[in-house]
Amino acid sequence: MRAIVRAIVICLALVAGAARAAEPAAGAPAQPPRIVVAFANEPHSAPGPAGTTGSRYGGDGYRVGQSAQQQAHRVALAYSLREVASWPIKALAIHCVVYEITDGRAVPEVLAALSKDARVVLAQPLNEFHTLTGAAAPAAPYNDPLYDLQSNLVTLGIARAHARAQGAGVRIALIDTGVDARHPDLAGRIRGTHSFLGKLGTPRAGEPAAPLLRHGTAMAGLIAAVANNHIGIVGIAPQAELEVFEACWQLEPDSDAAACNTFTLARALAAAFASGAPLVNLSLAGPSDPLLTALIERGMARGITFVGATGGAGEGFPAAVPGVLAAAASEQPLPAGAFGAPGQHVLTLRPGAQYDFESGASVAAAELTGVIALLMSASPTRLTSGFIASLLGGAATDRSAAISDPPVVDVSAALARLDTVAHGGAAGTAHALH
Repeated sequence: MRAIVRAIVICLALVAGAARAAEPAAGAPAQPPRIVVAFANEPHSAPGPAGTTGSRYGGDGYRVGQSAQQQAHRVALAYSLREVASWPIKALAIHCVVYEITDGRAVPEVLAALSKDARVVLAQPLNEFHTLTGAAAPAAPYNDPLYDLQSNLVTLGIARAHARAQGAGVRIALIDTGVDARHPDLAGRIRGTHSFLGKLGTPRAGEPAAPLLRHGTAMAGLIAAVANNHIGIVGIAPQAELEVFEACWQLEPDSDAAACNTFTLARALAAAFASGAPLVNLSLAGPSDPLLTALIERGMARGITFVGATGGAGEGFPAAVPGVLAAAASEQPLPAGAFGAPGQHVLTLRPGAQYDFESGASVAAAELTGVIALLMSASPTRLTSGFIASLLGGAATDRSAAISDPPVVDVSAALARLDTVAHGGAAGTAHALH
């Protein structure tokens, strides 16, 4: 039995090429059904009489005996079959033939008749086999060539959220270093740039600020890099608009480290309020500051939402100001009251049309800002900071202890909660506005 099974497999392997070559072109008449028939083949048959064709050479030196040839020919005539391909198999001492059924009979009927024919060793369908590799991966939802490296978007569930919202109509005030507005992945995303650097905003008083844009460009890319432009990466809110308020200066040419002070930040915050942007990103941290806290409180009273970075204890501004939505890298235990977002080796922009990986709580804050922009663009009403916190899960309202197993912001869940409130009618609208 095992020999017969081997014969089937070997026959199919040897004749597959010839069988494929005979397949009809698209639109051609259907190909007649094909079967495989094997005949006994003596390896040392005597030469045929003069005038006969004799044996045919089988590529490994094994010849088709005249008896097997004759049997194959007679069976073809008896059952209205046409030979397509054939090959002798030395290991099984058989001669395999692929036939087409030419008289329209069904394969089972012909095989049933052949199985009773003493001349036939084996008769079966010409089966088709397929490789068992997995199906092709689904097409990426974006044509941006570096999207596959953006594991943070997968973690946050951004592709699914983008089916609902992409930040359209939302303006974001980015208070940071300057931004490379000419980066091709920010085309059309930068609404304007305002600089508040001066003598008090430089590393050494009296010197002009150097145009070093690394940190701001990286944050801008995380929030709003253009999607489906065949360039680079995808931003979390790729249709949002950024207004840049340059209040920080880069400390070293090849470093993301930057610094700001009370004066530059206060001027930038006041200008951001005047711009009318409903969402402000502050990917920075420092000590408690009464002036800056008062400005944040005034902004929140006007309905502005603030996002700040936090890395742990000892930081008073901006994340510790009540009402500010604090963000931290989810790869580490979260500081009390913070929302978690991916913060390790996240791909983003560099000045000069470049790309690189960035790590830290600044990254998490920019990601959270992008997520909030998605929620704002999906809502028919303006959302308050407290309501946004409840949409994101409410974990950040508990500032009593750090979270050792931090959750990552779930954008889809937040959008689902927004839908639930929207379907609640007037009560839900009041919750969003107040």
